Amino acid sequence: MKGHVHRELLETIRAVHAGQKRIPPEVAAELAQHAAEDPLSSREIDVLRLIATGNANKEIAGQLSIAEETVKSHVTNILAKLGANDRTHAVTLAIKRGIIEL
Repeated sequence: MKGHVHRELLETIRAVHAGQKRIPPEVAAELAQHAAEDPLSSREIDVLRLIATGNANKEIAGQLSIAEETVKSHVTNILAKLGANDRTHAVTLAIKRGIIEL
């Protein structure tokens, strides 16, 4: 195990020194998983930010000057695109992926 870690560290140092980028396989797999995802629209991000601050659909609709049904549609799309189970999960995933900040 020690030899493997030492060898991998040396390979990484040499690659970086040569101007290459080195991404661990676990990170590459995570990036690849999200690369094919459908990105959120700017309006969906607006809705998600308002969800993150604790607003209900009716409040979001008022702040964005859109119908509450439109907000519900955006929430449905957000959940599907992020693969989230609920609003809280969507906010958590969006923060983790750097889509929104609190």
